[in-house]
Amino acid sequence: MRKFTYFDQIDDEGWPDPEDIRHYFFAAPGQEWFHTWGNDTAGLSVEGLYGTEHEDHLAGHRVDLNLDLYGIPELGVLLIYHKHGGGYQEAYTSKGDMSRLEEWVRNLHSDRLPLGLFIPFPKAYEAVKEFIETDGQLPKCIEWVANKDLPPGTFPDP
Repeated sequence: MRKFTYFDQIDDEGWPDPEDIRHYFFAAPGQEWFHTWGNDTAGLSVEGLYGTEHEDHLAGHRVDLNLDLYGIPELGVLLIYHKHGGGYQEAYTSKGDMSRLEEWVRNLHSDRLPLGLFIPFPKAYEAVKEFIETDGQLPKCIEWVANKDLPPGTFPDP
């Protein structure tokens, strides 16, 4: 199993110690995250869960996992957990104020993201920490919604 981190200016194999990224989630209001240098996305990923690291990913036999994060200081973080390959096709998104699913914000990549799926920075930190500590398990400390259960158009095309 190979682990990767893409978080602020960390682009490396392995995952960070949760304490090393804590400050991104607990900064002064309006200064959370790291969007000031032109990016507001982050991610942790795994290639080859369950001993499938030597399987062919193009044939769909290797099981991979991504935890994608979209942070916006005024809103919090939207997390997407996606396990795929080897018979898996699971996708879950953090569950925020679901009454705001039809309101969107654009991130720095111009993606339209639904406000109803953002959660506060401290809760997002707890989820990322749990993800790291459980070696990629879906964190139980926050609520998730299965992407298949989201209404059509929740993630509109740009």
